[in-house]
Amino acid sequence: MASKRPRIKTSHGTADKVVARPKPAAPEERRPTPRKARMTDGESLASPEAREIAIHVAVAGLEKKALGVEILDVAGKVDYADFLVLMSGRSDRHVAALSQGIEEALRQKKSKHPYAVEGLPHARWVLMDYGDVVVHVFQDDVRSLYDLEGLWLDARHLPVPTGAKE
Repeated sequence: MASKRPRIKTSHGTADKVVARPKPAAPEERRPTPRKARMTDGESLASPEAREIAIHVAVAGLEKKALGVEILDVAGKVDYADFLVLMSGRSDRHVAALSQGIEEALRQKKSKHPYAVEGLPHARWVLMDYGDVVVHVFQDDVRSLYDLEGLWLDARHLPVPTGAKE
């Protein structure tokens, strides 16, 4: 199979021609991302839509008897999400039921489908990606092992709606 790169002759034989890549912009020429530009100490950078989805997720979890529901505002701290919603189930069946209940509730209320769902076959830790909201549904032993709340001690906690935290 012939290479499509230009070949050059050298004293050691033929070699592929090296093509120069453009240099990255100097730091002073780079513009800050819109999120970082509007960040202040007292306000959240999360979108109102993401906040609403996170609250719907928490309510759906509480309706299915989730334990230890937490909503963490991580906007401005990570690039992949504005909110993390954490909750626990008592068994693999409970974790699977929580995940399915959340998916159904968001499909009905917001016409929102997850981009990805991981961990359902074993249902010890199910991760659901809704774009700006990432949902973690754990069994208790797995939740304490990974301690995501401990990783995000500096994140703001949104109040969990109507059903108080366990």
